[in-house]
Amino acid sequence: MKRYWKYIAVALLIGLIIGSGCGRNRPSEKPPIHLVPDMDNQPKYRPQEASAFFADGAAQRQPVGGTVMQGQLRDDDLYFRGLNSRGEFVEKSPVTITAQLLDRGRERYDIYCAPCHSRIGDGRGIMIERGYPPPPSFHDKRIRELPDGHIYDVITNGIRNMPSYRHQVPVYDRWAIVVYLRALQRSQKAPLEDVPVDERDKIREVIK
Repeated sequence: MKRYWKYIAVALLIGLIIGSGCGRNRPSEKPPIHLVPDMDNQPKYRPQEASAFFADGAAQRQPVGGTVMQGQLRDDDLYFRGLNSRGEFVEKSPVTITAQLLDRGRERYDIYCAPCHSRIGDGRGIMIERGYPPPPSFHDKRIRELPDGHIYDVITNGIRNMPSYRHQVPVYDRWAIVVYLRALQRSQKAPLEDVPVDERDKIREVIK
């Protein structure tokens, strides 16, 4: 009988060794050695959590006056607000016009502007067919003579029935839309000088 107990004890010991080995191979989010646990387990407030420390009972605090989040200074009025040093809207966009910029502007325009202003900018987009107040045509003389900075400001802050698109459209894309809008306007009022010389005779025939 004693002999069987020895076999049982050996089997249990082997089982414990195997079991402990398997346990070490199981995945764990904790490091094997946690020398400074207080760096992970420390008192803190969760978002929207209450606090008895502050008089208003809120753990989240307003930023200190005059402070700006890192990377959000935006002190370039020309680029971020479309204003010159006198606080007036800039006549021309401050970004360099490239084919890539125009393509980006067309893409963003078709997404955010065309539903109301239409693909050609005449103010007869699909939303107008559903009862939305029609916006002015981009080809009206008044709109054509607006400075680029004004159009950028309208995209950023909205105007009358048009809402602000500052959250949907980043700064660079707003300028891309402005540049594409100017190209769209020029396409409807292009002077003869814009047409290649070898194509001008054909246009004259059509006009006649």
